[in-house]
Amino acid sequence: MDRVRDPVKSIEFYTKLFGMSLITRKDFPEAKFSLYFLGHNVPPLATEEERARYAFSVPGVLELTHNHGTEVDSAFEGYKSGNEPEHRGYGHIGITVDNVEALCEKLDGAGCRFIKRPNEGRMKSIAFVTDPDGYWIELIPKGF
Repeated sequence: MDRVRDPVKSIEFYTKLFGMSLITRKDFPEAKFSLYFLGHNVPPLATEEERARYAFSVPGVLELTHNHGTEVDSAFEGYKSGNEPEHRGYGHIGITVDNVEALCEKLDGAGCRFIKRPNEGRMKSIAFVTDPDGYWIELIPKGF
């Protein structure tokens, strides 16, 4: 689960750049937060019950949590990604992709921030990019 400041921006990032689909959304207005579940190759699901059941029964689902109001709070400094020296802990998510280099070109064109490009470092076949909230995403070639 990753906490996000702006769910619209985050969902657009994962759907447009990574080909994911929003499976379902769960709102908790009394607690002032919402959950968003995204995945790949999501089949058409007619009811909310089917979408919820699907989200909790398949591997590789990404859960995003939005605490209401953070998207408009100018004093909100964002979440810690777990990769800052003073906040080490959570590292990153990994996504297997068909072609790391091609996806990196797409991400580069979209202005994404890279931590490591495929031609850098010792492991030439992988890359790391950040999402809108600064979380690291490892891009791994299928069959790696």
